[in-house]
Amino acid sequence: MRAVITGATGGIGGATAEALGRAGYEVIITGIDLEAGKKVIDKLESQGIKVHFYACDATNEEQVNETFAKIGEEFGSLDLLVNNVGGLGGRQRVSEMETGFMRKVMALNFDSVFFNTRAALPLLKKGKVNFSTIAVTSGAGIGASIYAASKGAVQSYTRALAKDLAEFGIRANMVSPGTIDTAFHAATDRALVESWKDSILMKRLGDPREVADVIVFLASEKASFITGEVIQINGGQAFI
Repeated sequence: MRAVITGATGGIGGATAEALGRAGYEVIITGIDLEAGKKVIDKLESQGIKVHFYACDATNEEQVNETFAKIGEEFGSLDLLVNNVGGLGGRQRVSEMETGFMRKVMALNFDSVFFNTRAALPLLKKGKVNFSTIAVTSGAGIGASIYAASKGAVQSYTRALAKDLAEFGIRANMVSPGTIDTAFHAATDRALVESWKDSILMKRLGDPREVADVIVFLASEKASFITGEVIQINGGQAFI
């Protein structure tokens, strides 16, 4: 089995690469941080996981196409794509939002999913084990309206993919993490981050491995009749 995880140089992406490797996948990670990519490779290889790294900006159409052409030449087929790249990109209120900021956030969260999915599909259609594409997304707060909109686009796109690709045996699902304890929140005051636990039924932050484990499940034959779904991983945060 062979999987591509975009932006898998840390956080949820890194945990997913490790979890998939332990599940028997040969892992291909892409990203723009070469140093972080090397650290992930060293960590996975120390566990006996077969891993490869391609430097690629997931928002750059040309780079994505070139990267998947190289992957196709080297490996021939894929069994899984995890669209992990994404981010807040900053906060701007609607009345003050600059067009360039809006474009940047949409590129980071939606264009990346579109470019990588389109480029991966010819290889996924040749896969022999399990065909699947999974997107990773989450919600937003004040000043993050375009971030929320971009993730809403990914959700609609995932469901459309499920309809479009079912005839090829390709499933498309999404995981929607709540507040996960990763570097995503590094720029946020830690006291504020800790206060968020009050809005979570389980009174703690999530661990990246808890998201990765759900992704491994969705990619497995145990989830063979699940497609077009959005799986919430938030400790009950959405219920309060």
